[in-house]
Amino acid sequence: MNAEMGHLSLKSMFAICDTGYMPTVEETSPKSVKVNVTAGTGMDIDWKDGHHSHYSFQYLRDACPCALCNDERVRENREPGQPRPSQPGMLPMFKASPKPVETAGVGKYAIRFTWNDGHEHGIYSWEFLREFCPCAVCSDLRTAAKAPGAGVTRTVPH
Repeated sequence: MNAEMGHLSLKSMFAICDTGYMPTVEETSPKSVKVNVTAGTGMDIDWKDGHHSHYSFQYLRDACPCALCNDERVRENREPGQPRPSQPGMLPMFKASPKPVETAGVGKYAIRFTWNDGHEHGIYSWEFLREFCPCAVCSDLRTAAKAPGAGVTRTVPH
């Protein structure tokens, strides 16, 4: 890990399926979590390694790690957090911005949202949230680590 940057190394970010490496609690545990429901600005996490992540509610809804949302993203060739593309020729319809109507901790390892669209199946583990941090540095690291021609990232075992 590069302590100066406060970012996980490529090995720790992308070796999730590698049984030879398991992320440490330090790498995947938040120091503080703030869900800004009233302001509608998203969720902020300060990680124990010094990194800060901001997740908009739109990003979190588009990154839902449940099996249903994962299958939909794979079919549409989208990465976690990428919005659905608009359909060509379709008139834009009003759609309320994603916002949680309820949040709940899941043990000491995750958070769960019930969204204003009724969806409530995603369990966002701290490990998942750290791996899919939307900041520019983490996004660039994910892009650089992805093999050319590799398919979209699955968020559930395959």
